[in-house]
Order: sequence, then C-alpha cells, then structure tokens
Amino acid sequence: MIWLRGLLQDQLDLRLRPSRDLEARIIDRPGAWMAAADIESILFDIRAVAGATLPDGDLRYGVLGGSPERLSASVLTIVYDRATGKPIAFNALAWMPVQVRGRASDIVHLGLVMVDPAARSRGVSWILYGLTCFLLFARAGMRPLWVSNVSQVPAVIGMVCESFADVEPRPEKPQPNFERLMIARRIMRDYRHVFGVGAEATFDETKFVIENAYTGGSDDLKKSFDQAAKHRDERYNAFAERALNYVRGDDFLQLGLVNMAAAQRYAAKEVPPESLPGVLVGACFLFLQALILPALHWFDSKRAWGSLRPWRERTGRRL
Repeated sequence: MIWLRGLLQDQLDLRLRPSRDLEARIIDRPGAWMAAADIESILFDIRAVAGATLPDGDLRYGVLGGSPERLSASVLTIVYDRATGKPIAFNALAWMPVQVRGRASDIVHLGLVMVDPAARSRGVSWILYGLTCFLLFARAGMRPLWVSNVSQVPAVIGMVCESFADVEPRPEKPQPNFERLMIARRIMRDYRHVFGVGAEATFDETKFVIENAYTGGSDDLKKSFDQAAKHRDERYNAFAERALNYVRGDDFLQLGLVNMAAAQRYAAKEVPPESLPGVLVGACFLFLQALILPALHWFDSKRAWGSLRPWRERTGRRL
C-alpha cells in the first residue's frame, strides 16, 4: 500500500538507496505543497552542507535563503550518510518555463551543487549531476527534457557535455545553433536570479559566455582557473581556459537534452553496477506514475480539463 500511495500522488518525494552507505531524497517543488515544518527540516539539512562547504560564505544564495517562490520552482536532491543520517551533499535544480518552437516548455537548470569536503571521496557526483534529471525524464514519460548549466569549472563543463545529449557550447562546437540562441536569450532575460547573475553582466552570444557573472548573489562561488576542479579530459580544461576570463569572472551557459540516448548512456557509464537495479526501479516507478496519473485525473470529475472533458465547467454547472 505504501508503494501504491506513492504511485498515485502528484508530488514527487522519492527516497532511494543508491549504495549501501548512502540514501538520496528527491523532492520536486517543495515550496508548493510541503508543510512549513518539513521545509524547515530540509533547509536545515542543505544549510548544514553549505556551512561545511563555505564556512565563511553567504548561506542565503538560491534555495538556501528559503524563499517560498524559489522552493516552489526547484527540485532538491539531498544525499545522506545512512549510518549517521547526516546530510553530506545536495543539488538544487530549478524549473525555468520558456517557449521552445512556439510551445511552452520547462528547462531544468542544473543549479547549485555542494558536497561536504569530508565526503568528496565517497562517489556522489553521479547522484548529484545526473540521477535527478534521469528520473525527471522517466517521470515525464520519456519525453526529451531540456537542461541548462552555468559554470566556470572545467570538470563540471565536461561532465555536462558527456552526460547529456546535443550539448552546446562544447569544444568541438563552440558556437551554438540558432534555436539554442533563442532559448539562451530568454534565460538571460528572465532567469538571471536563478543562477545569481546580476543585471550588469553581459552575454556574449557568439561563445555563450556570461561575462562578469559573479555579482548577483553568487559572489562566493567565483574561482580562479587554478582553483577550479579540472576534468580528466584535457579538451575541456583547455576549452574553459581559452574562452573564459577567470579574473573578470566568466561562466559558460550550456544547453542540452535528456533523451533516450542520454539516459541509456548515463545508466551504462555513470551509474555504478551495484546501484543500477535501484535506479531502474525508481525510474520504472516514475514512468508508471506518468502513465497512470493522467488517466486517474481524467476520471476525476472534480477537476476541470477543458477540451479533454466530454463537458465544460461553467458557473458551477456541467454542460
């Protein structure tokens, strides 16, 4: 019955055990439905990770500030040590509604990632950078999902290129296509606050580089090239060093897709073999949810579904 109730609920609050010593909790838009006491508990956990990561930094950036509006447009992934229950890492994705090819679409921004320095050798990167997107893709019925990323860290830039499909810019294609340019313009116009970029930052449309990016709340995250984590593939390190001005504080804006090819590649290359069964069970769970919930909603006479109904709601009467 617990599994059935989870399958029939609208809200995503999923717990997984990706390994024997870790537990992950994935929560979609907690600010829109979760009780205040539960939100405070979640904020306490992610602020504990942020405090260990940036002990002298401002812990009000992004979802850390606890804004209901920000939490209503976010997906949180929190990783816990199973033995102690201590939070050791988190990722905060953000939903960004835009128009793509004339249709409303939600882009998932990869957002803020923090890992307790004492836990950085525990292999949590595959959970933080890909698992939630993989599961959101399953929950959307395996329909392609747009993702965006803003970063100056070569390791992250390379990870995004290798984890998702058709990512631009990338070393072999430094100039993105026109469709991505239109999406990038909308993101820079409407969603700078999501990744802490101030109004004074400029956007180089030929390179997809945000210049002077660390003045809108993300100031404590700025790094020099030497400080930024490097990728194992030297192409990404050279690409970042060549295109970004680290003294000024530049970021790439990357755009890509989660599709079936990216999901298969993620499951085959990124997920540890011992964790794969649990991840696939979670994906199947969310895929079934995507199939069953719309049917249940259609038969729910209390909801108005416009042209999908054999009747319409008008002034409280069914016609």
